Amino acid sequence: MMDWRKQEHVGLKVEADGHTAVVTLDNPPAHTWTVHSLSALRDLIGALNADTSIYALVITGGGEKFFSAGADLKQFASGDKALAREAARRFGEAFEALSGFRGVSIAAINGYAMGGGLECALACDLRVIEEYAQVALPEATVGLLPCAGGTQNLPRLVGEGWAKRMILLGERIDADTAVRIGLAEEKVGKGEAKALAIEWANKAGKQSPSSVAACKTLVQATRSGISHASALVAEREAFVDLFDRADQGEGVNAFLEKRAPQWKNA
Repeated sequence: MMDWRKQEHVGLKVEADGHTAVVTLDNPPAHTWTVHSLSALRDLIGALNADTSIYALVITGGGEKFFSAGADLKQFASGDKALAREAARRFGEAFEALSGFRGVSIAAINGYAMGGGLECALACDLRVIEEYAQVALPEATVGLLPCAGGTQNLPRLVGEGWAKRMILLGERIDADTAVRIGLAEEKVGKGEAKALAIEWANKAGKQSPSSVAACKTLVQATRSGISHASALVAEREAFVDLFDRADQGEGVNAFLEKRAPQWKNA
């Protein structure tokens, strides 16, 4: 696979910050998603998964007003079902890839996150939101519905009641409410979300990347309806499987030798 640092990513700007990939949504003015930028995100996640030097991912919007306003509704004005099917498929591929990223993914919500913009943030592991930002899933207002994980991921974070308020009533919520109901983990001042997200990514970089990947898989397995007993067995097996990884020996010995571990992601 080609080096993602040397590739063009339509609608995205990508840079490395140590072991973190920083992705900036870049389709001004509102950073709406297109089938091309969604494909670019899907392919980028695949390339990052293959790059063992990358432990975390931060995604944010360019500028100060928008994280992402979601899909460009002009593409649905004709009522063409074939176009709708392709767009829904691309949204699913992109955000399911984001959710499946092996490292820690953090959304720095630095402005309006509407529809597919919020669904992008919901596909991440953690969310930081700036104090003036607002988020919503307003698709039903225009005769549509959230098709990029919104009806599934939002209730898992905030519960069915708040999910229905946002999806069925079209309620737009502010940063304080987002943190209070569990949609975001932290509220920060204007222009501060990206910095905190990178700080969190750096914390993730101090963890064993192989351990993080295993833990993330186990935590997200709770979404699939696996029984508690089966999940506990999987947890124990995953623990033992870590002993096949070089990072296991490095981590334990670094602790015993009172030094910082040197992770190999191997």
